[in-house]
Amino acid sequence: MRRQRMPRRPLALRVAAVASLALIGGLGVGYAGFASRIALREPAIVPRTDAIVVVTGGSQRIGDAIGLLGAERGSRLLISGVNEKTGREELAKLNPDSRRLIACCVDLDYRARNTIGNAIEARRWVRQNAFGSVLLVTSNYHMPRTLAEFSHAMPGVRFVPHPVVTDQVDAGAWWREWSALKLLAPEYVKYLAARARALLEDDPETSRLSVIIGGRKPVSPKPADLIGPENEKRSRLETGASGGA
Repeated sequence: MRRQRMPRRPLALRVAAVASLALIGGLGVGYAGFASRIALREPAIVPRTDAIVVVTGGSQRIGDAIGLLGAERGSRLLISGVNEKTGREELAKLNPDSRRLIACCVDLDYRARNTIGNAIEARRWVRQNAFGSVLLVTSNYHMPRTLAEFSHAMPGVRFVPHPVVTDQVDAGAWWREWSALKLLAPEYVKYLAARARALLEDDPETSRLSVIIGGRKPVSPKPADLIGPENEKRSRLETGASGGA
């Protein structure tokens, strides 16, 4: 008795299966390369630049950036993505030895909502002050995407990465610990999206993809001089003075 042959899969299905395996393999290799290049130690030697920009999000980032400002690694510091309720006084309380520095040489950006917004607002600040080089401070796992966004927004500026390393996540365990994989894999996808968007769009400020990716505009529509405790207080005083006139 002859054995009945199983029907062969259509060519399109076989091609799709091979393409899917190749895509998964490529993403896996890309992720391995991405994760293995993440810095596991902070730089021992930090060059001097015109200015410093720190992206909020990690507990240690701002403290490290203020320390770099105190070490004269830059003449001014921009803290980008500050919570609207956080003012200089709160920062001074958290960094009491740097109160003078915070008062004289630190600028606060309240408008940036994500990494794309950080790049947009930092570009305004860099252009306003005519800075040519920037020490860029953020967490080590966040640095590749931040550097991609900032370099795309400001191709003429030299960026020196200063990755902040904490013991909360071991980036070196990217292949063996779930906590590291859970953080780094989504970050890798976001990094790929940032690189792809840079190929399709010239200016992040007019980017439609950035709104789709982030779910909202990367920069708050509120005017910069109306956001933040100090600005809100000044605005109320001016309003009260004009109302009483």
